[in-house]
Amino acid sequence: MPSPARVRAVAHLLIALAVCAGAAGPAAAFGLQDVTERARELAAEPYAAPEATISDALAGLDYDQLRDIRYRPESMLWRATGLPFEVAFFHAGSQYRAPIRINEVSASGVREIRYAPSLFDYGRNRLAPEALEGAGFSGFRVHAAMNTPDYKDEVFSFLGATYFRGIGRDQRYGLSARGLALDTAEPSGEEFPQFREFWLEHPARESEAITVYALMDSRRVTGAYRFVVRPGASTVMEVSARLFLREPVRVLGIAPLTSMFFFGDNQPPPREDYRPAVHDSEGLSVHAGSDEWLWRPLVDPVHLQVSSFSTTNPRGFGLMQRDRAFSHYQDLEARYELRPSAWVEPRGDWGEGVVRLVEIPSPDETNDNVVVFWMPRALPDAGAEEPLALDYSISWQMQEEARPPDAWVLQTRRGTGYGPVGENEHAFTVDFVGPALEPLDAEAHVSADLWTNDNGQIVAQNVYRNEVTGGWRLHLRVRHLDLARPVEMRGLLRLDGEQVSETWSYLLPRQQ
Repeated sequence: MPSPARVRAVAHLLIALAVCAGAAGPAAAFGLQDVTERARELAAEPYAAPEATISDALAGLDYDQLRDIRYRPESMLWRATGLPFEVAFFHAGSQYRAPIRINEVSASGVREIRYAPSLFDYGRNRLAPEALEGAGFSGFRVHAAMNTPDYKDEVFSFLGATYFRGIGRDQRYGLSARGLALDTAEPSGEEFPQFREFWLEHPARESEAITVYALMDSRRVTGAYRFVVRPGASTVMEVSARLFLREPVRVLGIAPLTSMFFFGDNQPPPREDYRPAVHDSEGLSVHAGSDEWLWRPLVDPVHLQVSSFSTTNPRGFGLMQRDRAFSHYQDLEARYELRPSAWVEPRGDWGEGVVRLVEIPSPDETNDNVVVFWMPRALPDAGAEEPLALDYSISWQMQEEARPPDAWVLQTRRGTGYGPVGENEHAFTVDFVGPALEPLDAEAHVSADLWTNDNGQIVAQNVYRNEVTGGWRLHLRVRHLDLARPVEMRGLLRLDGEQVSETWSYLLPRQQ
């Protein structure tokens, strides 16, 4: 008689083969247009909120208890067939109370991937069989051989609302992306669309990319998405979005990124902390349609802070983690220096609009308090037959990050150092580096071009070579005139009168 362990092993193998059933080769004819038609039909119907079907026992799980439910590795989709990609699934529970539908697209057609409790290891949770009735999947993660050919690392995942994350080689998960942001930071409150259904395209044996389709739904907007994901040193997601409006929307946020900033070089910790900096991202980078590059250091503000950067046909924007020195973070668990930058690069004509940055006060590092997205000036009409069609890529970067070709901001430090400072004055030290500055000696004609709004007064400025970095350092002091209003500042470097650096942009928040 076989041992219980052998029986379990055979059962898990049968489960894995069942999950892979129908995986008979590369995908048949199914594409973005099919999902777009579903989104168009859905937009013509009244909105129906997804039904929460999980038991009270699953809904009552806390964060750690839900994490203790793990998909069995031997049951991963496509593992038994040795394909370059494998997929594991997340269990519904806790805040994920409405299971989503996940399908596989193969040469055999489209089939639903069925949930079964035996696909999961429930860890220390003690859940009766009846507690698992009506459960399902809340999301999925995709693995590929990215760091070594002998092991498939987790490359990206989709979990909750329209959130997804990705990483490249030698990176660790940090900030997230979303399919869409609706009325973020508006007094009416934010609406969170959801990916209701996914289709995973069966890859060929030699595939270097995997394709995922998603159907999005919310009270006011439906959408169809295609993600073509190529793992690498910078994992790149090619995204195609087709959006239909049921009702008018005030703020339509395209390609939103969500991150965390608690403190760093330009903002001291709110209490004693052994770590010099705590953030998933340290700044917003914008490459405007005019070819100007702009850098805005992030802050954890006292009050909600919303900034908009107008441009036409943006070339790119992203939340970046430029500082890669472990000594600047000192967190052996979080490893903030390994967290990716996320760079959005539009495809085609995006027209006029703004890159909008939202910074939300946070008491600690557990909240994603930074959001950035593209907000088009012209929005589609509610009920329009044709979708708003937008294409772009998201690149999860570390070794090769998007930045201007000549010179960029390395660090922004806030603080006075030695010497007297007048009432309501603030001192900033900004280091620029880059190939345009490296060959210059200390006598080069480098100058700073500075500007503030009418609520700020520049009382001192100085520019000099930084022999340690090989770049140039800008030091300035600014007087905050009306503490009830913010001070907006901009600065850049010129060499012999010609701009050679990106534009440093800073918002000194209101103090009252």
